[in-house]
Amino acid sequence: MSQIELIATSTFGLEAVVKREVLKLGYSDAAVENGKITFKAEEKDIPRVNLWLRTADRVLLKMGEFKAVTFEELFQGTKALPWDEWITEDGEFTVEGKSVDSKLFSISDCQAIVKKAVVEKLKGKYHTEWFKETGAKFTIRVSMLKDIATLTIDTSGEGLHKRGYRINSVEAALKQTFAAGLVQLSYWNSDRVLMDPFCGSGTIPIEAAMIGKNIAPGIQRSFASDEWPRIKKEYWKEARVEAKKAILQDKKLHIVASDIDKEAVKIARGNAYEFGLDDCITFIEKDARDIAPKEKYGVIICNPPYGERMGSVKESEQLYTDIGRIFRQLDTWSVYILSSNEHFERFYGKNADRKRKLYNGRIKVDYYQYYGPRPPKRD
Repeated sequence: MSQIELIATSTFGLEAVVKREVLKLGYSDAAVENGKITFKAEEKDIPRVNLWLRTADRVLLKMGEFKAVTFEELFQGTKALPWDEWITEDGEFTVEGKSVDSKLFSISDCQAIVKKAVVEKLKGKYHTEWFKETGAKFTIRVSMLKDIATLTIDTSGEGLHKRGYRINSVEAALKQTFAAGLVQLSYWNSDRVLMDPFCGSGTIPIEAAMIGKNIAPGIQRSFASDEWPRIKKEYWKEARVEAKKAILQDKKLHIVASDIDKEAVKIARGNAYEFGLDDCITFIEKDARDIAPKEKYGVIICNPPYGERMGSVKESEQLYTDIGRIFRQLDTWSVYILSSNEHFERFYGKNADRKRKLYNGRIKVDYYQYYGPRPPKRD
């Protein structure tokens, strides 16, 4: 079976986490650039990586890469690629694009040129002048970066954050892939207590539960490449069977999701129920200022409301002061807090052991990490 190149796209700041996932799945040749991880694979791996990648945004099939400073170079370079090996005669295909620091800066023109080149390629294969486009969907992406054109086909369809469990949501909820990244950037493991005192829609606790029980995040959804004739149905079946067998059905987890908002707790519990995880997460209506965990060791991962979501920056700063007073008393716990406030540490009352810059959508945030002692080993 011939090798292909796949690109796992990533939120800025989570590239290392996505790479770690790629390596864990057994793909050793992974190259990291801003916002993407490129690695070698085979056709049968397309279902597997779509099912298993937790923090990647999409999985793209890399068709080719070349320099293009004129539309003629873009046309000829695109036409030379093997589109006819993937796109069927009745395939419905669209072209999306972006351009950064390139002479070909008009995105709409780049899209039109690529579409024309692909059509010309397919005409030579199928000997027709008109395509019905009633079959499987193929989204072609053209990315121009410093005059280098990268052409891909999106294998995922809807973004990988669409797990299928979020039936309802509170305002400004975290993307599921981003929440999974926060968990994986922490020192939490499935044998420790995890608490989120600002659970909102329940995204962080649900993603943690999926990690703890080794549930493939894409196990309940479909993907664009599900319908591609080139990828055998048996590949999808094998990948889904593998994912179901990998679930740690008997794994006991201790995860607590709480929020001051009664409606948020109701929504979080409903979302967990959709994925069959309501039995391993305890949901509580409680103010974060009132938490008093009984366990000596544990991990807090949370996303307190930002100033723009609370009505005033002063309110959020007071909240940081309040939770700092409470959380600092938990000196054997590790605490991880996401905030867009550049002066968070001053209000919290303690400098973080580590601070990591991330982007939550278009908002620049920092992930403040406070490390507690390692719990003693059990006999």
